[in-house]
Amino acid sequence: MQIRIEDSWKKALASEWEQPYFVALADFVRREYSGAQCFPPAGRIFAAFDACPFDKVKVVILGQDPYHDYGQANGLCFSVADGVAKPPSLVNILREVSDDTGAPADAPGNLERWARQGVLLLNATLTVQAHRAGSHQGHGWERFTDTAIRRLSECRDSLVFLLWGSFAISKKALIDQSRHLVLTSPHPSPLSAYRGFFGNHHFSRANQWLTDHGQSPIIW
Repeated sequence: MQIRIEDSWKKALASEWEQPYFVALADFVRREYSGAQCFPPAGRIFAAFDACPFDKVKVVILGQDPYHDYGQANGLCFSVADGVAKPPSLVNILREVSDDTGAPADAPGNLERWARQGVLLLNATLTVQAHRAGSHQGHGWERFTDTAIRRLSECRDSLVFLLWGSFAISKKALIDQSRHLVLTSPHPSPLSAYRGFFGNHHFSRANQWLTDHGQSPIIW
């Protein structure tokens, strides 16, 4: 199967392209995009991988589902397209970044600047139907993105995984914690941010780990 994805990831995930589950997933996604409004735009389904090659990943942030309102999703978890109002979880993320690192509190909501520095902004499910949160869950994306996490854990060293909320924290089982730093906290949603997301210092802690392991820190 011919998949348009960044070359290093295409090789890292080569075992998946002809798997029956992925063939069925690709057929499902094609049908959904041809018959309904879906997000992100088709050309940005693999944007998280395209923006952050396999051998350049330093930090992984895991989300669950793309934004499902028009114009929001740009293929990077928690990120929005330029000029789009920031959803509440993203507002809280940028607030914690500012409190933790001194970055501007009014920083843009498009997080491509992070991805270009080695932050893989990965949703567990890469597509969604408009206004139907979770509508593409359970069709194979989770198996695919779990494989991506495992490949990073197995083939790379000294990465940082930021897992926010119970869904993301459940992915700890995929990560070799003897080789990588795993930081967990409540989700940045307004429903839970005050229960421990604010003040988690994940961004400065990630940078300290990177510096301690001979890598350049992220300019958050």
